[in-house]
Amino acid sequence: MQTEFLEEARRQAEICNACRYCEGYCSVFPALHAERAFSDGDLTQLANLCHNCRGCYYACQYTAPHEFALNLPQALANVRQDSWEEFAFPRAAGHAFQKSGLRIALATVLGFALLIWAMLSLASAGGEGFYAVLAHNTMVAIFLPAFLFPLLSLAISLRRYWRAVGAGPLRFSDLRGGFAAAANMRNLNGGHGDGCNFEDEDRFSQGRRFAHQAVMYGFLLCFAATSVATLMHYLLDLRAPYPLWSLPKILGLSGGLLLTVGCIEMIRLKLRADPELGASGATSGEFGFVALLGFVGLSGLALYVLGQTPLMPAMLALHLGAVLAFFLLTPFSKMAHGFYRLAALTADAQKKREVAR
Repeated sequence: MQTEFLEEARRQAEICNACRYCEGYCSVFPALHAERAFSDGDLTQLANLCHNCRGCYYACQYTAPHEFALNLPQALANVRQDSWEEFAFPRAAGHAFQKSGLRIALATVLGFALLIWAMLSLASAGGEGFYAVLAHNTMVAIFLPAFLFPLLSLAISLRRYWRAVGAGPLRFSDLRGGFAAAANMRNLNGGHGDGCNFEDEDRFSQGRRFAHQAVMYGFLLCFAATSVATLMHYLLDLRAPYPLWSLPKILGLSGGLLLTVGCIEMIRLKLRADPELGASGATSGEFGFVALLGFVGLSGLALYVLGQTPLMPAMLALHLGAVLAFFLLTPFSKMAHGFYRLAALTADAQKKREVAR
């Protein structure tokens, strides 16, 4: 990891540790104040606990033009971003996406869409609905490896993270604490319960928390729709296409709507936020991830609308290209931050358990 990021974060963490004004703001500060000195692993853990709500910055009396020039949100964001690149497998791919995320996402989606379109043009599947243009077994052959690769890559990345922050053997109670904190995103509620002032220093809002929740639960609903459809296909011999009021369609439509709306709101919030309080040079990667995820949801909804029209094959190719790009880029895009954040919250729950003991 880059030494200058770690040294600057260490300098600021030591000042914050002496001040303690922000002790109740979020999970970062109790974890920070529990330390007397900060190793590289401690700083990496603090950085991944941080949700970049920016409340501490606007409350701080030591920001510029004070000589301390504290900007803890950016200092932790730089360490956090650098840690994702360092722990990514393979590392070069993580670095490339963070620097050129928009271009890589666009090129990957279009490349896969053209490849799938060529497959649709060369063969007739002879099934119903989407399977009339692309056979079920062909879809499985394409997407199963694309699903397994990010799981392997993320497993290696999280193992690197767990070892770097010095976390110990995992217990079920630690996982329960981490998942509980991630499920309600309470740290985006602010230490006072009024939310983030991510957009404006004088205005607190729950908008960012709700946008993150919409994206997270929208994604989970879409994943649930695919999982239910798979079980219906293989266990119950119920083949697609499914009617509108079937469980896969209900889950998929509600998930797609939440995903699309949540990503649009996240882009709006990012455009209104002060870039000087985020990670340096990470704008392309952040917008590339949100745009790609939002397009997966939007193209899926468009596919429902165009499913019985001549435009369906082209829309199917574009949607499947976006889904394939999303899965393959997940370990290197900001989608991975959800896994790192869960790991950080789990490690934090573990440390609290050990202190209480």
